[in-house]
Amino acid sequence: MADNSSNPVAPIPKTTRPMSEALLNEKWDRCLSSMLIRSGLGLSFGIVFSVLLFKRRAWPAMVGLGFGAGRAWEECDNSFKRAAAPSKDGLRVIRP
Repeated sequence: MADNSSNPVAPIPKTTRPMSEALLNEKWDRCLSSMLIRSGLGLSFGIVFSVLLFKRRAWPAMVGLGFGAGRAWEECDNSFKRAAAPSKDGLRVIRP
């Protein structure tokens, strides 16, 4: 006869990160992926313009790479600053 008595197994506690750390990691992941995508797009547009218009010079590709990286940097900076600033809830702020 089989022994049907089973020992109760205690659940293994999950090690979850605090919510703020998870949000910060998500923002960094989004920033890095945006930087890669936008820099790659800028570089590819620069290469296309270099081949078509500028007789295969290197500077249009570098300018495109810089524009893409700069745009991603600003977007990332805004996402981090927006978290620190209080919410305006759609109210218009008039500055003197």
